[in-house]
Amino acid sequence: MPRIQIVTDSGARFSNPRLVRHFPVTIIPNIIEIGGKRYQEDIDISTEEAFRLISQLEAPPKVIPPSENDYAELFARLSHFCDAVISIHPSRELSDSWRNGRLAAQQVNGNCEIAVIDSQSLCAGQGMLIRVAARAAQEHKTAEDVIQTVRQAVNRIYSVYCIENVNFLRANGFIKPSHAILSQYLDIKPVVSLEDGEIIVIEKVRTRAEVIERLVEFLVEFIELEDAVVLQDKKHISEETRIMQDRLALEFPGQHFPFTMYSATMASYLGTEATGVAVLEKEGAILNDDF
Repeated sequence: MPRIQIVTDSGARFSNPRLVRHFPVTIIPNIIEIGGKRYQEDIDISTEEAFRLISQLEAPPKVIPPSENDYAELFARLSHFCDAVISIHPSRELSDSWRNGRLAAQQVNGNCEIAVIDSQSLCAGQGMLIRVAARAAQEHKTAEDVIQTVRQAVNRIYSVYCIENVNFLRANGFIKPSHAILSQYLDIKPVVSLEDGEIIVIEKVRTRAEVIERLVEFLVEFIELEDAVVLQDKKHISEETRIMQDRLALEFPGQHFPFTMYSATMASYLGTEATGVAVLEKEGAILNDDF
């Protein structure tokens, strides 16, 4: 069995949080600047408290990813006792984390292979790739096989979110100011998708019932799911999530749909009022692309 260490940042979220306790996963915190004060995500501030503070802002908080030096120091330390380091980063289109990791990997000498992977996703998408890496490492594959397995899984991750408040979408340039004003005036909720690492508005809905319907429709387009998670803006299960789980239990008998609160890093892009789903399609399955 290859000795593999997995690295990611604190923006990642997991369908099963116990994952990081059972596998060799190191999480480096992002720095979130809120109201002029800097916090290490999930260390200096909880997700719930970060959401409370972010919800009071008119503009998105600044998220500072781990630096080149942060990654270089960690990679160098891990390389002394493992065969490979797999570092899984948020989309390079949205964060400098991947670039910093690439530069850091070039500084590390020795026989340890360091694979710096752009998840082309955020939040739960990163977490799903970490789970893929951990499982592959357990299957007695070579380090090269594990890395290849993770890279192939990148293209099987999909996620969509329904956004209640468009202020951060507008401030981040994901929606035109005129469209944002119209959405607020008509009480329309954008539905966004992560496509090729970018946040794209794909449609709009009006009611919470339509939010649930669109997210369920999105999931039903998949024939087989390897992993799935509902993302919400609360620590405890929301009514929308409960209804979705009941609906999905009928559509996917035996499939578990856990929920988690999306990360403060993700909130810096979408705001603190969103509901979403992320899935990892099973390898070899065919997506019905009518959504």
